[in-house]
Amino acid sequence: MKSTQLVLAGGLLLFAGAAHAQQTDLVLGMQLEPPHLDPTSAAAAAIDEVTYANVFEGLTRFASDGSVLPGLAESWEIAPDGLSWVFNLRQGVTFHDGAPFTAEDVAFSLERAIAEDSTNAQKQLFDGINSVNVIDDVTVEIGLDVPKGALLSNLAWGDAVIVSPGSAETNTTEPVGTGPFRFSNWVQGDSVELVRNPDYWGEPAKLEQVTFKFISDPTAAFAALMAGDVDAFPVFPAPENLAQFEADPRFNVIVGSTEGETILSTNNGREPFDNILVREAIAHAIDRQAIIDGAMFGYGTPIGSHFAPHHPAYVDLTGMSEYDPELARSLLEEAGYPDGFETTLTLPPPSYARRGGEIIASQLREVGIDAEIINVEWAQWLEQVFKAKDYGLSIVSHTEPMDIGIYARDDYYFDYRDPVMAALMHELDATADTEDRASLLEAAQTRIAENYVNGYLFQLAKTGVADAKIRGLWENSPTQANDVTAVYWEE
Repeated sequence: MKSTQLVLAGGLLLFAGAAHAQQTDLVLGMQLEPPHLDPTSAAAAAIDEVTYANVFEGLTRFASDGSVLPGLAESWEIAPDGLSWVFNLRQGVTFHDGAPFTAEDVAFSLERAIAEDSTNAQKQLFDGINSVNVIDDVTVEIGLDVPKGALLSNLAWGDAVIVSPGSAETNTTEPVGTGPFRFSNWVQGDSVELVRNPDYWGEPAKLEQVTFKFISDPTAAFAALMAGDVDAFPVFPAPENLAQFEADPRFNVIVGSTEGETILSTNNGREPFDNILVREAIAHAIDRQAIIDGAMFGYGTPIGSHFAPHHPAYVDLTGMSEYDPELARSLLEEAGYPDGFETTLTLPPPSYARRGGEIIASQLREVGIDAEIINVEWAQWLEQVFKAKDYGLSIVSHTEPMDIGIYARDDYYFDYRDPVMAALMHELDATADTEDRASLLEAAQTRIAENYVNGYLFQLAKTGVADAKIRGLWENSPTQANDVTAVYWEE
């Protein structure tokens, strides 16, 4: 009898141990599904939200506070004239397919990004790079036309990750990187699954499996969290539900900042938006706080230029575009549109765009501008608006870090061409001194605000919801990423 009791007790102990084993899988919700999984060949933020730091790595990387950390490069030296950077690479690193990582891969990746036929969506990150020289397997030199103060930051973007020549062409569907997670499976329209990389060169991931679940509908996202089908939604699409989650001890509500300048994108190359008076009228027709309150339930910070309020070089220019419908009507009359005009307002799926679009269309209507709302899916927005420039107005949040340089690109989708802005960005690229860079950034912010290039709405807040036992999720979003490399479940 005593023997039987011991056996039973042992069984119960084993059962209890299994019941309290630490959870090692995570289901993470996202509103948008990426068009593919190669961050070096598309602008969609959803690609980085799955792959940044998890699957792919660059020479440097962003930390959760926005600082730049070593990545595949463990250190670097700068020549006295600033025209040469030597990067010392980590040893013993392999790609997920077993291929060794060497300086040749760095040269391949950077030369591929700057090539004339490159499909990289952020080619301006690599402006001024004139050579990539392999010194040996673990040392590479980057040569520049002029000193580039932002080089380390630029190399931390998802667009600058290092890829292998052997897998570069298939990264869109089967991404192969050097990160702590490997790609496992993609069920189109549903989810992407990553698994822990047992051969990772650095600190291993605590989770064994991460599933990125794509749920575009805010109501469905709420239901999935409440039912436990999704463990976390780092950018929750229904801010009106946050109070309910805050009152529920099963969840943590995580509110932080993002790099997401949410703008009323304006096609400067199409009439009547090629007229600065029209653009200024639109700026004064918009009540930013009403949009934040109505579409985002109070989450967001008004902006007057394309720059994040938390950045040290930020200038508050919201006063240049204060809500003044009478002034807007007067400017339209001066521009030759006393009765207003008709245009289109093309909206991608995120709630800030769809809900904000309804409010903006109503505000524009008050001053005589009839904006026909056209709802499109994300892939269609990328093709029609971003690539083909076939739109009048749109709403989108630009989540790339410190991306004011897009206003110096003649080919960019809002078709703004300004040699003064181009000169400012060229000088900024060649400037390393912090105070000098701040002055140039202030001038750039003022320049695009004075030209009313776009309607500057608000800085997107990061409103996330997660199971209360999850630790390690980013509070802020210094780049467009769901970095799960340090995420774990508390026992």
